[in-house]
Amino acid sequence: MVSVAVSACVALMACACGPEKSKGDADAKPSRPSASTPAKEPVPTPSASARTEKPSSAPTGNQPAPRTKERAIQRYEQYLHALGREDINTVCEVAGPGAKKAQDKGFGPCTSTYAMVFQMISPAQKKALQTATVDPQRVTVRTPDKIKMPLDAVRASATFSESDLGSYTLEYLKNDYYITDGT
Repeated sequence: MVSVAVSACVALMACACGPEKSKGDADAKPSRPSASTPAKEPVPTPSASARTEKPSSAPTGNQPAPRTKERAIQRYEQYLHALGREDINTVCEVAGPGAKKAQDKGFGPCTSTYAMVFQMISPAQKKALQTATVDPQRVTVRTPDKIKMPLDAVRASATFSESDLGSYTLEYLKNDYYITDGT
């Protein structure tokens, strides 16, 4: 039941929310060294294992996002994390084209549809979605522009069924990947 609502929301969000760029990453500014830090001191580079943040999920400047499986996975993980945080703006941005299809079929706007979806996801599932990852081995590249994210590719600390989350297709549109279809 939840997957039907999520799929409907995805379609709904596509038209209501559209693929607009998030300003969050663009507003971030690098910090300046304090006056007590000598300017010529080398800055240590953290090892890959010490990093906890992922690279920005938005393309920089006016550059299109790479048309790769890795970028599609990154966008889908962005959607999953936003779904877990109940971040309606990000959810509607990534799922905009699919939400448009749902709205054209009679579902409401993205924001109201996903507000209902958020209520259908258990607190444990929401928490699991916030850190969910996607197993690249299970992702199907149909074409460089169309990539299938099956439910069994989602790695999370909670279990999801097709009726909870479902599988999605991401398509490369307007210089990035967007959810266009859910089952």
